[in-house]
Amino acid sequence: MELAHSLLLNEEAYNQLGEVQKAEFIFEWLRYLEKLLLATSRNDVKEKQKTLVEQLLSLLNNSPGPPTRKLLAKNLAILYSIGDTFSVYEAIDKCNDLIRSKDDSPSYLPTKLAAVVCLGSLYKKLGRILGNTFTDTVGNILKAVKSAESQGRYEIMLSLQNILNGLGAAAAPCHRDVYKAARSCLTDRSMAVRCAAAKCLLELQNEAIFMWSTDVDSVAALCFKSFEGSNYDVRISVSKLLGTILAKAVTSKHPGTAASRQSIRRVSLEEVLELLGTGFLRGSSGFLRASGDMLKGTSSVSRDVRVGVTQAYVVFVSTLGGAWLEKNFAAFLSHILSLVSQSHPKATQTQIDAVCCRRCVSFILRTTIGGLLGEKAQLAVVKDICQAIWKLKKVMDAVMSDGNLETRVGSTDVAASQHMLVCALQELGNLIHNLGTTAAPLLQDSSTGLLDSILSVTLHPSISVRLAAAWCLHCIAVALPSYLTPLLDRCLERLTGHKSSPEAVTGFSFAVAALLGAVKHCPLGIPHGKGKIIMTLAEDLLCSAAQNSRLSAQRTQAGWLLIAALMTLGPAVVSHHLARVLLLWKCVFPASPKDLETEKSRGDSFTWQVTLEGRAGALCAIKSFVSHCGDLLTEEVIQRLLPPLPCAVDLLTQLSSILKMYGSPLKTPSVVYRQRLYELLILLPPETYEGNLCAILKELAADLTAPDIQVSASTFLLPPLCHQDDLLILSPLLQENDHRFIEEQLLLGNGVACGSLEYDPYLIYEKDVEGDSVPKPLPPALSVISSAAKLFGVVCAHVGETQRLPILEQLLDSIKHTKGARQQVVQLHVVSSVSSFLKYVALSKGCLGPEEMKRFALTLVTGALESTNPLLRCAAAEAWARLAQVLDDGAFTAGLAQVSFDKLKSARDVVTRTGHSLALGSLHRYLGGISSSQHLNSCIGILYTLAQDSTSPDVQTWALHSLSLIIDSAGPLYYVHVEPTLSLIIMLLLNVPPTHAEVHQSLGRCLNALITTLGPELQGNSTSISTLRASCLLGCAVMQDNPDCLVQAQAISCLQQLHMFAPRHVNLSSLVSCLCVNLYSPYLLLRRAVLACLRQLVQREAAEVSEHAVMLAKDSREELTPDANIREVGLEGALLILLDKETDERLCHDIKETLNYMLTSMAVEKLSLWLKLCKDVLAASADCTAITCVDTMQEEEGDKGDDASVLTTRHDEKSHPFTNPRWATRVFAAECVCRIINQCENASSAHFDIALAQEMKKKDSRNDFLVLHLADLIRMAFMAATDHSDQLRLSGLEMLLVVIRRFATVPEPEFPGHVILEQYQANVGAALRPAFTSETPPDVTAKACQVYIIAVQRHKNHRQPLKTTSCLEDSIRNGSCSSDGLLDLVYADLGTLSRLWLAALQDFALLTLPSEFASQLPAEGGAFYTAETSENAKLQYYNSWALILHATALWLTSTGFVVADPDEGASDLSRPVTPTSMCQGSSSGATIKSPEDVYTDRFHLILGISVEFLCSLRSDATMESITACLYALQALLDVPWPRSKIGSDQDLGIELLNVLHRVILTRESPSIQLASLEVVRQIICAAQEHVKEKRRSAEVDDGAAEKETLPEFGEGKDTGGLVPGKSLVFATLELCVCILVRQLPELNPKLTGSPGVKARKPQMLSEDGSRLVSAALVILSELPAVCSPEGSISILPTILYLTIGVLRETAVKLPGGQLSSTVAASLQALKGILSSPMARAEKSHTAWTDLLRSALTTVLDCWDPVDETHQELDEVSLLTAITVFILSTSPEVTTIPCLQKRCIDKFKATLEIKDPMVQIKTYQLLHSIFQYPNPAVSYPYIYSLASCIMEKLQEIDKRKPENTAELQIFQEGIKVLETLVTVAEEHHRSQLVACLLPILISFLLDENALGSATSIMRNLHDFALQNLMQIGPQYSSVFKSLVTSSPALKARLEAAIKGNQESVKVKIPTSKYTKSPGKNSSIQLKTSFL
Repeated sequence: MELAHSLLLNEEAYNQLGEVQKAEFIFEWLRYLEKLLLATSRNDVKEKQKTLVEQLLSLLNNSPGPPTRKLLAKNLAILYSIGDTFSVYEAIDKCNDLIRSKDDSPSYLPTKLAAVVCLGSLYKKLGRILGNTFTDTVGNILKAVKSAESQGRYEIMLSLQNILNGLGAAAAPCHRDVYKAARSCLTDRSMAVRCAAAKCLLELQNEAIFMWSTDVDSVAALCFKSFEGSNYDVRISVSKLLGTILAKAVTSKHPGTAASRQSIRRVSLEEVLELLGTGFLRGSSGFLRASGDMLKGTSSVSRDVRVGVTQAYVVFVSTLGGAWLEKNFAAFLSHILSLVSQSHPKATQTQIDAVCCRRCVSFILRTTIGGLLGEKAQLAVVKDICQAIWKLKKVMDAVMSDGNLETRVGSTDVAASQHMLVCALQELGNLIHNLGTTAAPLLQDSSTGLLDSILSVTLHPSISVRLAAAWCLHCIAVALPSYLTPLLDRCLERLTGHKSSPEAVTGFSFAVAALLGAVKHCPLGIPHGKGKIIMTLAEDLLCSAAQNSRLSAQRTQAGWLLIAALMTLGPAVVSHHLARVLLLWKCVFPASPKDLETEKSRGDSFTWQVTLEGRAGALCAIKSFVSHCGDLLTEEVIQRLLPPLPCAVDLLTQLSSILKMYGSPLKTPSVVYRQRLYELLILLPPETYEGNLCAILKELAADLTAPDIQVSASTFLLPPLCHQDDLLILSPLLQENDHRFIEEQLLLGNGVACGSLEYDPYLIYEKDVEGDSVPKPLPPALSVISSAAKLFGVVCAHVGETQRLPILEQLLDSIKHTKGARQQVVQLHVVSSVSSFLKYVALSKGCLGPEEMKRFALTLVTGALESTNPLLRCAAAEAWARLAQVLDDGAFTAGLAQVSFDKLKSARDVVTRTGHSLALGSLHRYLGGISSSQHLNSCIGILYTLAQDSTSPDVQTWALHSLSLIIDSAGPLYYVHVEPTLSLIIMLLLNVPPTHAEVHQSLGRCLNALITTLGPELQGNSTSISTLRASCLLGCAVMQDNPDCLVQAQAISCLQQLHMFAPRHVNLSSLVSCLCVNLYSPYLLLRRAVLACLRQLVQREAAEVSEHAVMLAKDSREELTPDANIREVGLEGALLILLDKETDERLCHDIKETLNYMLTSMAVEKLSLWLKLCKDVLAASADCTAITCVDTMQEEEGDKGDDASVLTTRHDEKSHPFTNPRWATRVFAAECVCRIINQCENASSAHFDIALAQEMKKKDSRNDFLVLHLADLIRMAFMAATDHSDQLRLSGLEMLLVVIRRFATVPEPEFPGHVILEQYQANVGAALRPAFTSETPPDVTAKACQVYIIAVQRHKNHRQPLKTTSCLEDSIRNGSCSSDGLLDLVYADLGTLSRLWLAALQDFALLTLPSEFASQLPAEGGAFYTAETSENAKLQYYNSWALILHATALWLTSTGFVVADPDEGASDLSRPVTPTSMCQGSSSGATIKSPEDVYTDRFHLILGISVEFLCSLRSDATMESITACLYALQALLDVPWPRSKIGSDQDLGIELLNVLHRVILTRESPSIQLASLEVVRQIICAAQEHVKEKRRSAEVDDGAAEKETLPEFGEGKDTGGLVPGKSLVFATLELCVCILVRQLPELNPKLTGSPGVKARKPQMLSEDGSRLVSAALVILSELPAVCSPEGSISILPTILYLTIGVLRETAVKLPGGQLSSTVAASLQALKGILSSPMARAEKSHTAWTDLLRSALTTVLDCWDPVDETHQELDEVSLLTAITVFILSTSPEVTTIPCLQKRCIDKFKATLEIKDPMVQIKTYQLLHSIFQYPNPAVSYPYIYSLASCIMEKLQEIDKRKPENTAELQIFQEGIKVLETLVTVAEEHHRSQLVACLLPILISFLLDENALGSATSIMRNLHDFALQNLMQIGPQYSSVFKSLVTSSPALKARLEAAIKGNQESVKVKIPTSKYTKSPGKNSSIQLKTSFL
């Protein structure tokens, strides 16, 4: 292949190749040449042009295949457009000669076709340059059409399209001729030719005015004719042609010349619609011919014409666009609805026709309104549709009120308006469903009367209208859940009120059932009591059915329908009504067979009708019960379900005889009864009806072969029994496409109706499979067959093996004994039931039975394999393989394969060859590589041969499909065959005509399977692998060029596979360009393939994909679809636009995934692009007024240019890429913004730091940071939060929440002390305000509260954590909040709220009791739940109790716990009137409680709930619940009253401590542990208060006289013993030790291995660890106060050990001599312990003194390490500890000589340390010791250390201080000396002053030195001078004598003072002016912002 990469064809290499390789080589060269020509310079091309042209033209004679000829033509055209054009005429002549040639042999055909294609390509590229040659060429081509076969006609049409495209208006002379030729081709028998002709005419109408003026009628008639017998592609192409032409006719502005005016007629909209209507109603027969048929009453429009016209309607409106539709909607709606009105009785004369026409009308409305209009326009449309419904209702009312019953019911008007109403109601439902909560204003608008109009037509005489109205209500309830309950109430009320009207009974029962079906879509559900009401009503209807024969059928149906719908509410609701339902079920069937016999003899046709209706309803209700309430199916319930079943089966066997007796009126009811019974039996386990299996089986056999079945229902029976992949080779209609909704009717064939709700009203409450569209059950006659076939499989597998044989034999005979079309139908039914049996047996691993069974099954399946119905062959192939799978016998399987081999070798007919080739593939699929390789070889050999049978495309398709299955299942065994298979595939791809798209699709599947088989080996570099890879890529390239969309989809998925296995070898740019071109393809499967591929690509290389897409758009050629606006909005924007238009769920999911991957990898780099996209989506829909108001509010922020541009683009429609996006798209955009913020958070801190961001942006303008877009973020959040759609409001509030959380701490650099968000307060307020109006749903309000709380918290900057704010969350939950001054507002309601909260907490407490206390619960439920709903309610309580608890605690705290409440007294816990009205009167004779009792109850309620929750924390308990619970306890203990309760009840305190201990052990989160410790501290405080109170009261009571006998208070009493489990102190110690040892394991002697102080390096704890340790130490220091003196002695050693241990382990040296937070905490604790009153209490004084001395020794020992390791301890920390001891204890502790000496030595040692910070701290500590008032303590230190300090200070002359630290040392030293002076006795002071003064004077500088001194020296000088000025006057005598005695000192002092005065003079003038403005300005700034 490499040799093919040259400008000229390498003929030498070419001639050495074989035939197949030659074709590959040529194709590869042409592919390469196309790229090369565009890249080569013009001169180089001209040089070689002559040779190249010769080579290319010579290829024409080599019979090139379709892809090759296309490329060849393209290259010729490119070559002439780049090089010289003079020889082009010779090329054209040569082509024309080839076309004229008389040679008609098949081998010459490719040459002719290639010539045709070349002409098309040349004219398209060169256009008018070719002058007048085109008339000859076109004439020549048109002449060739007459004799050409289908491929020729196909290529000629496409070629003409290209010629017309290239020449434009210049081709006018030939327009008529081309038109004539294309007309005949448009009704060609080959479908591909029809498509090509449609494309040609579409090109022609651009210039040929006559097509859409004078000839418009004949064009339309021609198109209608073309629809006859068409396939899907033809309908797509022709409808596009027809729609476009008609749209042009309506909008064209005709040229104004007088000459042309005569020949042109204007066409009005009415005429166009009339024209389309004619096609829809009368088909292609037109007016004249139709009249005769119509008189005879035979004509009926064929369905394909109707479906084609339906698509043309859609194209017509789509071409004109959304704005046009909005303007002309009223006219359009009335026309579309008139298609099913009484004025055209033909369209709706039979039920089948009516259903199909309605389907088409619905499709037109759905696609145009749903696809083209934005939400605003859709709201207007809803009003129009309502208007239409009112009008139709008035007509109906007029008829109904007229005359007597007979005329009224038979009236045609009623029948005729019904279909219009059904279509209108269904569209209304769909519209509202899609609008969601955006439609709320419409329902509130009384002028529209939307709900009234729907409810009024619920009484319509036609059942289909009543059902449509009910479905419409269902849609409204799903879209607006808040309407569900009121609607249900209205319908129930009407149903109860109008029981005597048959229409009302059925209509409103449908409505109630539909609404019950909506409950599962609504998050809040319906009130529980509704179940009871509905059940009672249903019972009432069933019981009163017999009273009035006119109503009995309706009431029976309604009753069972309500019960069946009630079942969908699930076990919780149904369990309460189950007994009544089972009773009704039992009563509806006779008790014994005898009763059934007597029943049969009684009654008439009408009673049987009602009976069957009732029993079918009961079966349906039980089916609904079994499928929706599986949890209730206990053994007991099953036993109660079973008794009526045998009777139901008996009735089934009797039905035929009853039918004979009472005739045809019973026909439908009996079919419905059968179907219901079969459906129920399919759901029940077969064991439950074992006794009736044989009877059921016989009935099923009779049903399947019944003599009266006429229609063949293969298309709905067989697809479930075929394998999904095999359906691809059948009709394209079986594949998913955008027109599935209407195309389905063609699939079913003309005799079969498509599904509609009136065939099975019971489906109205089921969840529909296809999203939001109406359920579409098939007619009972059809659905009973599919249920029977399905049930047959189950029953046949469960009867005894002996009973299977006769049944199978009977089925086989029934096929033999029928003839013709009936035989096909019976065969179809039998095969589908046997297939279903085999499938069931295979899946349940059962066995087939006796040998005979095998023979029967084989005969049956073989017969079906050779049936003319392709679907049946497909199902038979599946059954064939299942048979082999069930028998699992190698020999039998080999035999089966051999049968197929023989058949394929001998048979020549298409049917046998296709059937058996698929059978081989299926065998492989289920049984792997059929064990032996020779089978594989012979299989592949046969399939190769079949695949090359070019006479029959069908055989090729099936054989290749089968081959792809074999490749898939053979796996590695297939390696040997890869090369030959690949060359076969390539050869076929290059030679099969493009008209056989299905062959290409199968080839694509084979190629895909081969790529999967090769897998990662494709990355290899060996020559064989490279060749294989090149062939795969070449195959993909051929398929990409194929005109068929599904083949292109195959190509994309093959490339996707290749990219997965060998990414380096796939050309990404060409793949991406192919994806972008097809992004908006009209074919669903192609769009899916594109997105699946994109999704895979962007996971690896999102940035590259995005760049390629934009590059492609920039040098875009005409291929890019106009929709994909990639050039402006990038691939990301194009995907967002697609997401907005797309309705397919799978596709939408893929688009979102793709965008998420792109966002994750690129959002940070392309920040502006992403934010702009999201902003455009959100802004496009918001009201302009709202936007501009936000824009103007915020103009200063960020880049003003950007803001301005946003404002201007808004008004220019064209530049806005997103027009009216749906709410779902906007919600996605809002979610994207939140994701972007998260991505930025992970990227760089500059995104959240405006100063840094601005600085980096200056450095490089390409840098972009989130904080610079803050204005946009706020604006987007504002737009979303104030939208009409609730979902969008929630997303907007969430976005606001994220923004506030992330940016709350970002400072505003221009105004220090302020944060950047402050300027947006107004915007945030404006976004939140609407959420507090009364009509806002509770979830939106709750979200707004959350945002508000976060904003308040952030604003207070954590000064006041979570007080008052969490009340909000709950106040909202009870919905009593409205307006913006939230706190004040809630405050007003707090009284009510608090009572509701307490009631809710009491409910929660009751609900969490274990099950054994169930009997003690109140029988009628709680405040917010009823007894029945307790299980369901639990979840709601679990989700919200914690916040309610916290809020209640805060409220009680704020009232001081003691609140006077007038309503209190009788009510238990002041229970308010709540939703379930569980109010005071309920407990008879309630005692009146004192306020004290009420407070106690409340206290125990809160405490009880908290303890219960905390002591058994479930693994799923959320962090929020635990913290809320702990905060609630904190709040509770903030108040004296609860504290006194805890303090006085010691057991309670201990219990609480143990629970908290457990929380700390089980939860690692620091925040939870800290909160727990805070509660512990409060408990200890409460205990202290209690002890103090008791001591105080004891002293008061006993008086001072009897001091001795005072009892001891506090723990430890007189003995000092603390009992574990009974002691509060002990529990606290346990908890604190737990915390400390977890952070500092070294504190535990067991862990360190020795009790002594083991030297070890101190460590720095994490911030959280430090906070925990500090909190524990605070608690420890509080403990002695809780104990008695003896008790305190017991615990003191532990406390001291822990406190000093923490000091020792964490005394790390920090820079700047700081103390670590743990050290500070331990020193603080130490101080608290040492100054405890217990140390001085007489009983404990001596013991404490001893213990404290030991503690001091321990601290001193820390210094003198046992070994040399402990050097890193911070001296300052230890010195401070010593100082604390010296200052806080009584003197006798520290004044023992040995201790005192060691302390003094430590101070001396530290004074010698060089580190300046240590010296400073030492001086400061000495300063405090020297000042100690007791001389016994301070004097020894003064004696020992004063002289030291003196010496140090006198060194100053020698050593000048060099930095501020040294300066500080001297300053501190001086302060110490000054202290000494003040402390010293009077007579020593003068000596000390005399020492001090010289030192100070030595620091002074004279005026010369002052000028040149460093700032440090100058500061020292100032300090000394200042001190001298102070000391001098105080001790003047000493001062004077000193100065006089030392002249040197005097001189120095004078010089210094003089110098000082000079410098002051110099400074004053300058400073005056410099300082004042600064001061002034700073004040201004402050005031302006306060």
